[in-house]
Amino acid sequence: MTDQPITTAPQSPTIVVTDALMSDDLVMISNALDAFNTEASGVFDRRPLAVLVKDPGTGAVLGGLTGRTSLGLLFVDLFHLPAELRGQGIGSEVLRLAEEEGRRRGCRSAVLYTITFQAPEFYRRHGWEAFGEVPCDPPGTSRVFMRKDLQ
Repeated sequence: MTDQPITTAPQSPTIVVTDALMSDDLVMISNALDAFNTEASGVFDRRPLAVLVKDPGTGAVLGGLTGRTSLGLLFVDLFHLPAELRGQGIGSEVLRLAEEEGRRRGCRSAVLYTITFQAPEFYRRHGWEAFGEVPCDPPGTSRVFMRKDLQ
């Protein structure tokens, strides 16, 4: 009898649903997507962006904006100021600085989403326009997707 090679099917990957994403996992997924986008587009320009509002005494972060720039777009991911800092022009300045940095990095447009009970009017006052809404909870609430031309 001659030896017959035994072929085994490769083991299927395990798929896990979690609400406890490890930072290394996020980095792996982000880097892999960046590599794919760079290969497909020939452009590698993804960079994180933050405009932070800090306590002048302690240097602690009180609020601010986080996002990224990539492929000619500024993405605003998170933007929060505590209630005691609102209505003083700080939020407008944070947004202006983020938009300015996006332009400096070559971004032609900016995108974000907010919720109807959050800040769509704030963004509209700063030249942003809604291009879509998706209903969410609680009933009567929507996620508002907005854009702004930075040119």
